[in-house]
Amino acid sequence: MKSSAKFGALLLAVLATACSQKEEAGTADSAGSADAAAFQKQLLKQLIQAQPGDVIEIPEGRYTLNRSLSLNVDGVTIRGAGMDKTILSFKDQIQGAEGLLVNASDFTIEDLAIEDTIGDALKVNEGKNIIIRDIRVEWTNGPATENGAYGIYPVQTENTLVEGTVAIGASDAGIYVGQSRNVIVRNNRAEFNVAGIEIENTIGADVYDNVATNNTGGILVFNMPNLPQPGHSTRVYNNKVFKNNYENFGHEGTPVAAVPAGSGVVINSNDFVEIFNNEISDNDTANVIVSSYFAAGYYSDKSTQENFDPYPEGIYIYDNTFTGGGKSPDDLELKALKIAKFGLTGSLPDVLWDGAVDQAKMVDGKLPENLKLCIQNEGVGIINVDLQGGYKNITTDISKHSCSLKKLPQVVLDFDNKQEKPQEEQHAINEVTDA
Repeated sequence: MKSSAKFGALLLAVLATACSQKEEAGTADSAGSADAAAFQKQLLKQLIQAQPGDVIEIPEGRYTLNRSLSLNVDGVTIRGAGMDKTILSFKDQIQGAEGLLVNASDFTIEDLAIEDTIGDALKVNEGKNIIIRDIRVEWTNGPATENGAYGIYPVQTENTLVEGTVAIGASDAGIYVGQSRNVIVRNNRAEFNVAGIEIENTIGADVYDNVATNNTGGILVFNMPNLPQPGHSTRVYNNKVFKNNYENFGHEGTPVAAVPAGSGVVINSNDFVEIFNNEISDNDTANVIVSSYFAAGYYSDKSTQENFDPYPEGIYIYDNTFTGGGKSPDDLELKALKIAKFGLTGSLPDVLWDGAVDQAKMVDGKLPENLKLCIQNEGVGIINVDLQGGYKNITTDISKHSCSLKKLPQVVLDFDNKQEKPQEEQHAINEVTDA
């Protein structure tokens, strides 16, 4: 009999004692520190002794842990009874930083909550075929610089699905996927983080059907230097990104600390990004920001690798619904610019671009077609603040951006049975139906 069955007599005794307290969730910590310690010991043993194919089930309850958990075995599933029913609390953590650190492939975690970790809540490092589903990560004290940096944090992974999760209170990013390949982030909610959802140095990501609100920045697509791979090819679509106006509480010197409050979707230094079919509204600095690495003020750093490309290129914005936004930028220069250009009651346009382009790639004074910033979105304006020119030639001329780009392919995960149909195929089906 595998060790992955339910926890056994010891855990059942803990739960029975906890349930007898008749508190909200039948919490293990209400049964006393001895029972909490017994639960933690048993869970640690389960993780250490796990074998491929094991399913570690954690029943309903609130469990207090004071040290990090880790898993290093492929093919394991950790399953709770629901993100509001099975709660792992690290409020009394005295050892380690993460809540759960996983260095394994073919890993699934679902239906539980991780609260109040010192550092990152759930980190998955260097794994393939990762499923993170219906997980809640939260710092229950509310947004604070002292909170852990990342909520859900797969890094250097391949074939990764993050769906149905909730991330609240991270001092960097609620949901972060970094240095990875082939990623889907869907049906999640990110709120009261510095960055709600961040895709960084990742190749091939679909980010859709998410809600990002009350963060400093809603959805970020970044490239940073000095990392193993540059990212490209991200689609951000069918999301609701609204009222991301929370003051920035990130750690000084980190990239997200430079994100202005009131940022809806932010693209920084990343290439071949599509933003389409989203509802983006009431983000006070701008609904969409497209910027180079220069805009963050870090490019003079001598540690920056020589071959790092700081320019966002091949950006395609189309068929979004924009409302509000740009009414109160979180930057004194942008505030002054807004008043000078659009008056006290006016707003910055929906798309704010720093205007930086790679002069070395210009042909006859123009960027190649596939590297342009293209906008096909009725009623949408742009403001180019001319960063490279010292803000001397600020313009709202959108004519240069009236173009289209070849659409990116859908991300496909072999284990995912909820794939959307490719746009071209869906279009063909619609045509047949209409006929």
